Amino acid sequence: MKSSAITAQTRARRADLLRHLLHRAFAANRALTTLGVAMVITCFAAFVGIFVDHRVMTGAPVWLKPAKFAISVSIYCFTFVWLLGFVENRPRLVRLVANITVTSFIVEMIVIISQAARGTTSHFNLTTPFNSFLWFTMGAFIVLVWTTNLVLAIMLLRQSMPDQAFAWSLRLGVLISAIGMAAAFFMVPPTPEQTAAIAGGYGPRIVGAHSVGVPDGGPGLPVLRWSTVGGDLRAAHFVGLHALQILPFLGWLLTRRKSLFALLTANDRLALVWTGGLGYLGLVVLLIWQALRGQSVVNPDVKTIAAASVLAVSVATSTLITVARVSIRNRKTCVLASAIQILIHQEDV
Repeated sequence: MKSSAITAQTRARRADLLRHLLHRAFAANRALTTLGVAMVITCFAAFVGIFVDHRVMTGAPVWLKPAKFAISVSIYCFTFVWLLGFVENRPRLVRLVANITVTSFIVEMIVIISQAARGTTSHFNLTTPFNSFLWFTMGAFIVLVWTTNLVLAIMLLRQSMPDQAFAWSLRLGVLISAIGMAAAFFMVPPTPEQTAAIAGGYGPRIVGAHSVGVPDGGPGLPVLRWSTVGGDLRAAHFVGLHALQILPFLGWLLTRRKSLFALLTANDRLALVWTGGLGYLGLVVLLIWQALRGQSVVNPDVKTIAAASVLAVSVATSTLITVARVSIRNRKTCVLASAIQILIHQEDV
Protein backbone atom coordinates (compact mmCIF):
# COMPACT_ATOMS: atom_id res chain seq x y z
CA MET A 1 0.00 0.00 0.00
CA LYS A 2 2.76 2.42 0.99
CA SER A 3 4.76 1.80 -2.21
CA SER A 4 1.68 2.31 -4.40
CA ALA A 5 0.89 5.57 -2.57
CA ILE A 6 4.46 6.80 -3.14
CA THR A 7 4.21 5.84 -6.81
CA ALA A 8 0.93 7.76 -7.15
CA GLN A 9 2.49 10.82 -5.49
CA THR A 10 5.49 10.63 -7.81
CA ARG A 11 3.22 10.45 -10.86
CA ALA A 12 1.20 13.40 -9.59
CA ARG A 13 4.35 15.49 -9.08
CA ARG A 14 5.56 14.63 -12.57
CA ALA A 15 2.20 15.56 -14.06
CA ASP A 16 2.21 18.86 -12.17
CA LEU A 17 5.75 19.57 -13.38
CA LEU A 18 4.78 18.81 -16.99
CA ARG A 19 1.74 21.10 -16.75
CA HIS A 20 3.88 23.84 -15.23
CA LEU A 21 6.50 23.57 -17.99
CA LEU A 22 3.86 23.56 -20.72
CA HIS A 23 2.16 26.59 -19.16
CA ARG A 24 5.47 28.48 -19.14
CA ALA A 25 6.22 27.42 -22.72
CA PHE A 26 2.80 28.57 -23.96
CA ALA A 27 3.27 31.87 -22.14
CA ALA A 28 6.71 32.33 -23.76
CA ASN A 29 5.63 31.48 -27.32
CA ARG A 30 2.29 29.92 -28.14
CA ALA A 31 3.06 29.11 -31.80
CA LEU A 32 6.25 27.15 -31.17
CA THR A 33 4.78 25.32 -28.18
CA THR A 34 1.61 24.39 -30.07
CA LEU A 35 3.69 22.97 -32.91
CA GLY A 36 5.88 21.08 -30.44
CA VAL A 37 2.83 19.43 -28.86
CA ALA A 38 1.31 18.72 -32.27
CA MET A 39 4.50 17.00 -33.39
CA VAL A 40 4.43 14.70 -30.34
CA ILE A 41 0.94 13.61 -31.40
CA THR A 42 2.12 13.28 -35.02
CA CYS A 43 4.99 11.08 -33.89
CA PHE A 44 2.63 8.67 -32.10
CA ALA A 45 0.37 8.59 -35.15
CA ALA A 46 3.32 7.83 -37.43
CA PHE A 47 4.43 4.99 -35.13
CA VAL A 48 0.95 3.52 -35.43
CA GLY A 49 1.35 3.84 -39.19
CA ILE A 50 4.56 1.78 -39.04
CA PHE A 51 2.64 -1.17 -37.61
CA VAL A 52 -0.49 -0.73 -39.74
CA ASP A 53 1.08 0.20 -43.09
CA HIS A 54 3.76 -2.31 -44.06
CA ARG A 55 5.04 -0.50 -47.15
CA VAL A 56 8.82 -0.03 -47.36
CA MET A 57 10.62 2.90 -48.96
CA THR A 58 14.44 3.15 -49.39
CA GLY A 59 14.89 0.16 -47.12
CA ALA A 60 12.78 1.45 -44.19
CA PRO A 61 9.10 1.51 -43.19
CA VAL A 62 7.34 4.29 -45.08
CA TRP A 63 6.17 6.00 -41.85
CA LEU A 64 9.55 5.87 -40.09
CA LYS A 65 10.75 9.16 -41.59
CA PRO A 66 7.62 11.12 -40.54
CA ALA A 67 7.99 9.70 -37.02
CA LYS A 68 11.65 10.69 -36.75
CA PHE A 69 11.10 14.14 -38.20
CA ALA A 70 8.10 14.74 -35.94
CA ILE A 71 10.01 14.01 -32.73
CA SER A 72 13.00 16.00 -34.01
CA VAL A 73 10.83 19.02 -34.81
CA SER A 74 9.12 18.75 -31.42
CA ILE A 75 12.43 18.76 -29.53
CA TYR A 76 13.69 21.65 -31.66
CA CYS A 77 10.54 23.71 -31.00
CA PHE A 78 10.65 23.30 -27.23
CA THR A 79 14.39 24.05 -27.18
CA PHE A 80 13.86 27.11 -29.38
CA VAL A 81 11.16 28.43 -27.03
CA TRP A 82 13.57 28.10 -24.11
CA LEU A 83 16.46 29.77 -25.95
CA LEU A 84 14.33 32.67 -27.21
CA GLY A 85 13.46 33.35 -23.58
CA PHE A 86 17.00 34.63 -23.01
CA VAL A 87 16.62 37.35 -25.64
CA GLU A 88 15.46 40.58 -24.04
CA ASN A 89 14.09 43.85 -25.46
CA ARG A 90 13.48 42.43 -28.94
CA PRO A 91 9.88 41.13 -28.78
CA ARG A 92 9.05 41.79 -32.45
CA LEU A 93 12.19 40.10 -33.75
CA VAL A 94 11.67 37.14 -31.40
CA ARG A 95 8.08 36.78 -32.59
CA LEU A 96 9.14 37.02 -36.24
CA VAL A 97 11.87 34.38 -35.83
CA ALA A 98 9.44 32.07 -34.04
CA ASN A 99 6.69 32.48 -36.64
CA ILE A 100 9.06 31.87 -39.57
CA THR A 101 10.39 28.75 -37.85
CA VAL A 102 6.88 27.42 -37.18
CA THR A 103 5.69 28.10 -40.74
CA SER A 104 8.78 26.45 -42.23
CA PHE A 105 8.41 23.32 -40.12
CA ILE A 106 4.70 23.04 -40.95
CA VAL A 107 5.49 23.14 -44.68
CA GLU A 108 8.30 20.60 -44.26
CA MET A 109 6.13 18.18 -42.29
CA ILE A 110 3.21 18.51 -44.72
CA VAL A 111 5.52 17.49 -47.58
CA ILE A 112 7.09 14.60 -45.64
CA ILE A 113 3.74 13.21 -44.45
CA SER A 114 1.97 13.63 -47.80
CA GLN A 115 4.80 11.95 -49.69
CA ALA A 116 4.87 9.10 -47.18
CA ALA A 117 1.12 8.66 -47.65
CA ARG A 118 1.68 8.55 -51.42
CA GLY A 119 4.40 5.94 -50.95
CA THR A 120 7.25 8.00 -52.38
CA THR A 121 10.26 9.90 -51.08
CA SER A 122 10.16 13.52 -50.00
CA HIS A 123 13.90 14.26 -50.30
CA PHE A 124 15.80 14.58 -53.61
CA ASN A 125 12.68 13.47 -55.53
CA LEU A 126 12.55 14.82 -59.10
CA THR A 127 10.53 11.99 -60.60
CA THR A 128 7.64 14.27 -61.63
CA PRO A 129 7.08 18.03 -61.84
CA PHE A 130 4.84 17.82 -58.76
CA ASN A 131 7.42 15.89 -56.72
CA SER A 132 10.10 18.34 -57.85
CA PHE A 133 7.92 21.25 -56.73
CA LEU A 134 7.41 19.67 -53.29
CA TRP A 135 11.14 18.97 -52.86
CA PHE A 136 12.25 22.46 -53.90
CA THR A 137 9.56 24.06 -51.72
CA MET A 138 10.58 22.01 -48.70
CA GLY A 139 14.24 22.79 -49.33
CA ALA A 140 13.56 26.53 -49.43
CA PHE A 141 11.74 26.42 -46.09
CA ILE A 142 14.51 24.29 -44.53
CA VAL A 143 16.95 27.07 -45.46
CA LEU A 144 14.64 29.49 -43.64
CA VAL A 145 14.87 27.33 -40.49
CA TRP A 146 18.66 27.42 -40.76
CA THR A 147 18.55 31.20 -41.22
CA THR A 148 16.39 31.74 -38.13
CA ASN A 149 18.84 29.58 -36.21
CA LEU A 150 21.65 31.94 -37.24
CA VAL A 151 19.54 34.96 -36.29
CA LEU A 152 19.04 33.46 -32.82
CA ALA A 153 22.80 32.94 -32.54
CA ILE A 154 23.42 36.60 -33.38
CA MET A 155 20.80 37.73 -30.85
CA LEU A 156 22.39 35.62 -28.13
CA LEU A 157 25.86 36.96 -29.01
CA ARG A 158 24.55 40.51 -28.57
CA GLN A 159 22.60 39.69 -25.41
CA SER A 160 24.38 40.43 -22.14
CA MET A 161 23.99 37.77 -19.43
CA PRO A 162 25.25 37.66 -15.84
CA ASP A 163 26.92 34.24 -16.09
CA GLN A 164 29.40 34.18 -18.98
CA ALA A 165 29.96 30.43 -18.88
CA PHE A 166 26.25 29.69 -19.21
CA ALA A 167 25.86 32.43 -21.83
CA TRP A 168 28.60 30.94 -23.98
CA SER A 169 27.13 27.45 -23.61
CA LEU A 170 23.94 28.82 -25.20
CA ARG A 171 25.80 30.69 -27.95
CA LEU A 172 28.12 27.83 -28.83
CA GLY A 173 25.20 25.37 -28.79
CA VAL A 174 23.28 27.42 -31.34
CA LEU A 175 26.31 28.17 -33.53
CA ILE A 176 27.44 24.54 -33.64
CA SER A 177 23.89 23.38 -34.33
CA ALA A 178 23.89 25.73 -37.36
CA ILE A 179 27.07 24.03 -38.58
CA GLY A 180 25.48 20.62 -38.05
CA MET A 181 22.40 21.72 -39.97
CA ALA A 182 24.65 23.03 -42.76
CA ALA A 183 25.95 19.48 -43.25
CA ALA A 184 22.69 18.92 -45.14
CA PHE A 185 23.94 21.23 -47.91
CA PHE A 186 26.43 18.49 -48.88
CA MET A 187 23.48 16.14 -49.49
CA VAL A 188 21.85 18.27 -52.18
CA PRO A 189 24.35 18.17 -55.12
CA PRO A 190 24.13 15.14 -57.44
CA THR A 191 26.38 12.19 -56.69
CA PRO A 192 29.10 11.27 -59.22
CA GLU A 193 26.82 8.59 -60.66
CA GLN A 194 23.96 11.07 -60.96
CA THR A 195 26.27 13.67 -62.53
CA ALA A 196 27.39 11.13 -65.13
CA ALA A 197 23.78 10.31 -65.91
CA ILE A 198 22.92 13.98 -66.33
CA ALA A 199 25.95 14.49 -68.61
CA GLY A 200 24.81 11.50 -70.69
CA GLY A 201 21.46 13.14 -71.32
CA TYR A 202 19.38 10.71 -69.28
CA GLY A 203 19.18 12.53 -65.96
CA PRO A 204 18.28 10.49 -62.86
CA ARG A 205 14.95 10.75 -61.10
CA ILE A 206 16.66 11.23 -57.72
CA VAL A 207 19.25 14.03 -57.43
CA GLY A 208 21.18 14.19 -54.17
CA ALA A 209 21.67 11.66 -51.39
CA HIS A 210 22.19 11.20 -47.67
CA SER A 211 24.87 8.58 -48.28
CA VAL A 212 28.29 9.04 -49.89
CA GLY A 213 29.84 6.35 -52.06
CA VAL A 214 26.80 4.06 -51.88
CA PRO A 215 23.12 4.43 -52.87
CA ASP A 216 20.58 5.50 -50.27
CA GLY A 217 18.48 2.70 -48.81
CA GLY A 218 21.27 0.15 -48.31
CA PRO A 219 22.28 -1.55 -45.04
CA GLY A 220 21.99 0.88 -42.14
CA LEU A 221 21.83 1.23 -38.37
CA PRO A 222 18.48 0.33 -36.78
CA VAL A 223 15.97 3.24 -36.66
CA LEU A 224 18.62 5.85 -37.54
CA ARG A 225 19.28 4.16 -40.90
CA TRP A 226 22.79 5.64 -41.16
CA SER A 227 24.71 3.63 -43.74
CA THR A 228 26.95 0.87 -42.38
CA VAL A 229 28.70 0.34 -45.72
CA GLY A 230 29.44 3.92 -46.84
CA GLY A 231 29.53 7.53 -45.71
CA ASP A 232 26.40 9.13 -44.30
CA LEU A 233 26.05 12.86 -43.68
CA ARG A 234 23.06 12.33 -41.40
CA ALA A 235 25.40 11.38 -38.54
CA ALA A 236 27.07 14.81 -38.52
CA HIS A 237 23.70 16.48 -39.08
CA PHE A 238 22.18 14.67 -36.09
CA VAL A 239 25.10 15.21 -33.70
CA GLY A 240 25.54 18.85 -34.70
CA LEU A 241 21.84 19.65 -34.37
CA HIS A 242 21.73 18.34 -30.80
CA ALA A 243 24.42 20.76 -29.69
CA LEU A 244 21.32 22.89 -29.03
CA GLN A 245 20.58 20.70 -26.00
CA ILE A 246 23.93 19.22 -24.98
CA LEU A 247 26.07 22.34 -24.63
CA PRO A 248 23.47 24.39 -22.70
CA PHE A 249 23.09 21.37 -20.39
CA LEU A 250 26.86 21.42 -19.83
CA GLY A 251 26.68 25.14 -19.04
CA TRP A 252 23.80 24.60 -16.62
CA LEU A 253 25.63 21.71 -14.94
CA LEU A 254 28.74 23.81 -14.38
CA THR A 255 26.72 26.59 -12.73
CA ARG A 256 25.50 24.22 -10.03
CA ARG A 257 26.99 25.26 -6.67
CA LYS A 258 27.07 21.73 -5.32
CA SER A 259 29.82 19.16 -4.77
CA LEU A 260 33.02 19.75 -6.79
CA PHE A 261 31.36 22.38 -9.00
CA ALA A 262 31.31 24.73 -5.99
CA LEU A 263 35.12 24.98 -6.25
CA LEU A 264 34.99 26.36 -9.80
CA THR A 265 35.46 30.06 -10.41
CA ALA A 266 33.75 31.93 -13.25
CA ASN A 267 36.92 31.59 -15.37
CA ASP A 268 37.11 27.85 -14.66
CA ARG A 269 33.53 27.32 -15.80
CA LEU A 270 34.11 29.44 -18.90
CA ALA A 271 37.23 27.43 -19.78
CA LEU A 272 35.35 24.15 -19.43
CA VAL A 273 32.46 25.41 -21.57
CA TRP A 274 34.85 26.45 -24.33
CA THR A 275 36.66 23.13 -24.05
CA GLY A 276 33.38 21.25 -24.41
CA GLY A 277 32.20 23.51 -27.22
CA LEU A 278 35.37 23.25 -29.29
CA GLY A 279 35.53 19.51 -28.66
CA TYR A 280 31.93 19.14 -29.83
CA LEU A 281 32.64 21.25 -32.91
CA GLY A 282 35.64 19.04 -33.65
CA LEU A 283 33.41 15.96 -33.45
CA VAL A 284 30.91 17.43 -35.92
CA VAL A 285 33.67 18.39 -38.37
CA LEU A 286 35.22 14.94 -37.96
CA LEU A 287 31.91 13.25 -38.81
CA ILE A 288 31.45 15.46 -41.89
CA TRP A 289 35.01 14.69 -43.06
CA GLN A 290 34.50 10.97 -42.47
CA ALA A 291 31.21 10.90 -44.38
CA LEU A 292 32.54 12.86 -47.36
CA ARG A 293 35.28 10.23 -47.73
CA GLY A 294 32.58 7.60 -48.17
CA GLN A 295 33.31 5.96 -44.83
CA SER A 296 30.69 4.54 -42.49
CA VAL A 297 30.50 5.94 -38.97
CA VAL A 298 30.74 2.36 -37.64
CA ASN A 299 33.80 1.47 -39.71
CA PRO A 300 36.46 4.20 -39.22
CA ASP A 301 39.86 3.88 -40.89
CA VAL A 302 43.27 4.70 -39.41
CA LYS A 303 43.04 8.40 -40.37
CA THR A 304 39.66 8.80 -38.69
CA ILE A 305 40.79 6.96 -35.55
CA ALA A 306 43.95 9.09 -35.40
CA ALA A 307 41.97 12.33 -35.79
CA ALA A 308 39.45 11.22 -33.17
CA SER A 309 42.29 10.32 -30.80
CA VAL A 310 43.94 13.74 -31.22
CA LEU A 311 40.57 15.40 -30.56
CA ALA A 312 39.92 13.29 -27.46
CA VAL A 313 43.42 13.87 -26.06
CA SER A 314 43.13 17.62 -26.68
CA VAL A 315 39.79 17.85 -24.86
CA ALA A 316 41.02 15.68 -22.01
CA THR A 317 44.26 17.69 -21.66
CA SER A 318 42.43 21.01 -21.58
CA THR A 319 39.97 19.65 -19.01
CA LEU A 320 42.76 18.25 -16.82
CA ILE A 321 44.63 21.57 -16.92
CA THR A 322 41.54 23.36 -15.61
CA VAL A 323 40.91 20.70 -12.96
CA ALA A 324 44.55 20.80 -11.87
CA ARG A 325 44.39 24.59 -11.56
CA VAL A 326 41.30 24.27 -9.37
CA SER A 327 42.97 21.59 -7.25
CA ILE A 328 46.16 23.63 -6.71
CA ARG A 329 44.19 26.76 -5.84
CA ASN A 330 42.00 24.84 -3.41
CA ARG A 331 45.05 23.25 -1.78
CA LYS A 332 46.67 26.67 -1.31
CA THR A 333 43.43 27.98 0.16
CA CYS A 334 43.32 25.09 2.65
CA VAL A 335 46.96 25.64 3.63
CA LEU A 336 46.35 29.36 4.12
CA ALA A 337 43.26 28.68 6.23
CA SER A 338 45.21 26.21 8.38
CA ALA A 339 48.05 28.73 8.88
CA ILE A 340 45.57 31.42 9.95
CA GLN A 341 43.96 29.04 12.44
CA ILE A 342 47.38 28.19 13.90
CA LEU A 343 48.26 31.88 14.31
CA ILE A 344 44.93 32.58 15.99
CA HIS A 345 45.43 29.65 18.34
CA GLN A 346 48.95 30.86 19.26
CA GLU A 347 47.65 34.36 20.03
CA ASP A 348 44.96 32.91 22.31
CA VAL A 349 47.64 30.94 24.19
